[in-house]
Amino acid sequence: MSRFTSICLGFILMMVSCDERDSNPTFSHDIAKIIYHNCSPCHRPNQIGHFNLLTYTDVKTNANKILYTVKNRLMPPWPADPHYTSFVGEKVLTEKEVGLIETWVKQSCPVGDSSQIPALPTFPIGSMLGTPDLHIPVKPIRLQGNYTDRFLVIKVPFEVPRDSFVSMVEFVPGNTKVVHHVNGDLVRFEFDKKKDVYDGSLVDNLVWDSTIRLVYKKIGLLHDDGSYPTLARSVVNYLPGVIAQKYPEGIGGWKVNRKSAFVLADIHYGPTVDDVWDSSYINIFYAKSIPKRPLQEFQLGTLGVSSIVPPLIIAPDKISTYHSSCTITNDISILTINPHMHLLGKSFWAYALTPEHDTIRLIKIPHWDFNWQNFYTFKKMLKIPAGSTIYIEGVFDNTRDNPYNPNNPPKEVHDNNGSMRTTDEMFQFIITYLPYEEGDENISLE
Repeated sequence: MSRFTSICLGFILMMVSCDERDSNPTFSHDIAKIIYHNCSPCHRPNQIGHFNLLTYTDVKTNANKILYTVKNRLMPPWPADPHYTSFVGEKVLTEKEVGLIETWVKQSCPVGDSSQIPALPTFPIGSMLGTPDLHIPVKPIRLQGNYTDRFLVIKVPFEVPRDSFVSMVEFVPGNTKVVHHVNGDLVRFEFDKKKDVYDGSLVDNLVWDSTIRLVYKKIGLLHDDGSYPTLARSVVNYLPGVIAQKYPEGIGGWKVNRKSAFVLADIHYGPTVDDVWDSSYINIFYAKSIPKRPLQEFQLGTLGVSSIVPPLIIAPDKISTYHSSCTITNDISILTINPHMHLLGKSFWAYALTPEHDTIRLIKIPHWDFNWQNFYTFKKMLKIPAGSTIYIEGVFDNTRDNPYNPNNPPKEVHDNNGSMRTTDEMFQFIITYLPYEEGDENISLE
């Protein structure tokens, strides 16, 4: 037998072996590694999954649920179209992986060689980022079982020995079943202007109108002389399944004064049937050095730098499309983006058009899901040249056919000046960026 013939025969045998393996998948050889990587991080005790997926029995018991959700691309939750843009940490099953799961379920979920089931990964407890330098508890909150959304403003005060810099801030929900999302800012008090950072009631209901200053005063967010301290916006955020992003050393980070506080200006607790408690906390990770390139942020749409066209007034019994756009005056490097809509959202699309009419893809979400609103970080910084225009398009479904429509029958819905209530609407695109520097597009963010 010639060497060429031997190679060809070996290749054919290998292909036959692969085909045979794919047509007879087992839990130990094929399915466990898919589940452990894509499902188990959330489907384990004290996490957001409603049932565990840690053992063969767990997976077999829920096999039909798993098959339905993966075939319909409901799970793993990754709303962004992976064929349009790719991001850090995306969890998208390949067609082959979906096919393996389908075949495995149809063949009654064979376990295979149980001694060869891979070891369950070691999942982090508490922090998803490591051991924090500072652990700050949030005031425990008791939620009544009246099946009502609650939006709170919570002050989380703290003091440190000296002014410092932090690289990451992580919100850890105490009760993952009720904490829906958190948007928080860092308050930096001037040392001589704030005697007690712990004064005030710490907690109040969110009010989105002219009384917000009264809310800030009530929870002790002002200096003792009534002046405003410095705020760093959008420092601590949380959405189910989202891990705080760590950027390369020297990029991002915030200064923390000796007397400081986080203000969770919008912590949303979802409805619950039973009375429950939430005891969340915040982790701080100090920077090794002073950040050379602080992050900057702006947003299009609701409460942003650009208006919505037409105004966000969504008529009942209609599917409506809205746009917003802004032109960039200087070169920027985009790191992370966050699209945001509420329950009537149907689809979201964002892109940039350069002065040369080249299209830069940002994100496309064909099927909006209010329950999964990620912060999407590009794998490398994305340069947007000066003179480019960023466009966003949002489609809203205010008909009876929308199963998430909070109103039956449908009624007119608008943004109520940036209301965070889920029954109102928002159309927003938040961009985290840096002024462009030569070579940014080659810096990995993974």
